[in-house]
Amino acid sequence: MAKADVSRRHHDEPLSAMNVVPLVDVMLVLLVIFIVTAPILTHAVKIDLPRASSNVNVTRPEHIEFGIRESGELFWSGEAVALEALPQRFAAQAGKQPQPELHIRADRHVHYEKVAQVMALAAKAGLVRIGFVSEPVKRQK
Repeated sequence: MAKADVSRRHHDEPLSAMNVVPLVDVMLVLLVIFIVTAPILTHAVKIDLPRASSNVNVTRPEHIEFGIRESGELFWSGEAVALEALPQRFAAQAGKQPQPELHIRADRHVHYEKVAQVMALAAKAGLVRIGFVSEPVKRQK
């Protein structure tokens, strides 16, 4: 009976040796696949492509410098203009191709209502590129 106990314990113990044969098989298959596919990936067809020289064609649309003073005076590229004349001027500029940009320079203390009027007139006329120009903030060292 003592012999039976010893043999039972011997079979219940886990095996401590790892079977590496399947791992080696998989590694060899992968090695063969990489050896076969590596030359295919580096194979390139040599083509003599034509050479063309071109210069960058930068076409910047003209822009409208529009100024608004604190007193309510309006300026079109430095020229004083009345509020009533703006719809016709904006409509004429909106018809151009490429359409010019409207750069609004407003005084710091201008009422927002005046700026909104100018923007509304420009939008009604069809100008879609409207921007504000401001002074950059000076950093103190």
